[in-house]
Amino acid sequence: MGETEKLDTLQAVELAEGVEIRLRMAGPMLRAGAYLIDLLIRVAVLVVVSIAMGFAGIAIGGQVVGGIMLLAWFLMDWLYPVVFEAGKRGATPGKRALGLRVVQATGSPITLGQAVVRNFLRFIDGMPMFTYCFGLTSCMATKRFQRLGDLAAGTVVIYDRLPQMPVIAMPPPMSAVPLPVGLTADEMRALALFRERAGLWSDGRRAEIADQASVLSGATGAAGVGRLMAMAHWIQEKRGER
Repeated sequence: MGETEKLDTLQAVELAEGVEIRLRMAGPMLRAGAYLIDLLIRVAVLVVVSIAMGFAGIAIGGQVVGGIMLLAWFLMDWLYPVVFEAGKRGATPGKRALGLRVVQATGSPITLGQAVVRNFLRFIDGMPMFTYCFGLTSCMATKRFQRLGDLAAGTVVIYDRLPQMPVIAMPPPMSAVPLPVGLTADEMRALALFRERAGLWSDGRRAEIADQASVLSGATGAAGVGRLMAMAHWIQEKRGER
């Protein structure tokens, strides 16, 4: 495995429902770039706050200014990533700039609790002495490039700008086979979708999915795939006659 492939990997994730999705995991180098962008933003905000407090210090006193600065540092260092990652976009400004997003291992948006866990454990990832050796070691040792905070929260960082996979329709069978029983509109759509996406799957995967509808097709394996394809073709012909 080359270094480029190791740092940027498209991985298949199979959900409990049997649906397979593909997520392109972001490697540590790109994530480090996003972290630096966020760091610059936070430093800039703290500089602006410190300048404003410098002018206000005469009126409100040095102790109050010191307390406000500590509060601002806490908000920028701890709550800044939590608020953005638990939001609708699931990414801090630095991650958004580089096309990254934090999601659950299933591809779903993360919860507020997961955002808190992954970011509050960033202190451990930054050890020893804020060198982030623990976090980098964890990223390189896990298949999905997860640091310790990600492992604890069940999250991953992915590319948010992944192009859509092309849908390649399988060629229609030579003859159409009428449906042996009546199907609902949703069931007919599922059958048509099976035919449209079958070209993306291996023979074994097509047979595995078709076997789940063996009651309808009356066959399993390659024969079941062929029967379902013929039925889907029949539905398409009927729609074309309308």
